[in-house]
Amino acid sequence: MTNASKESFRFVVNGEPREVTNYPLSRLLDVLREDLELTGTKEGCGEGECGACSVLIDGRLVNSCLVPLAQVEGATVQTIEGVADGERLHRVQRAFVEHNGAQCGICTPGMVMAALELLAEHPTPTIEQIREGLAGNLCRCTGYIKIFEAVVAACQQTEGPR
Repeated sequence: MTNASKESFRFVVNGEPREVTNYPLSRLLDVLREDLELTGTKEGCGEGECGACSVLIDGRLVNSCLVPLAQVEGATVQTIEGVADGERLHRVQRAFVEHNGAQCGICTPGMVMAALELLAEHPTPTIEQIREGLAGNLCRCTGYIKIFEAVVAACQQTEGPR
């Protein structure tokens, strides 16, 4: 263990400028859940293998359990809490609800975040692109079909991004 000391880090979370004082190598996942009380991001494996902790940093999907706090200095972070517009769910979230794409809920925030990145890159993805876009996220409950159906349904909604 090193004699690292806590430092202040500034970044934007869900559109809101934040400043956190913690160790530079603290996991972003822990900072989000414990310091910022954004508990929608889940810890699954803690090794970057399951995708439950997925968030967007500067629009790119990352496993927050692998990201040191120092890496988000000056960055923009979006968590599941920043996806809905107040009480109005994003079209991806609505599709997950309407198509039973969520069961126990552990993987759901990460799946939604992966779907957001996928749809930003491929607004009308093929099923193969959906499989590839969600490949880093594991689910033990749904068998993935309902999740894929939810993403397809979100693409077909015509009322814009929200």
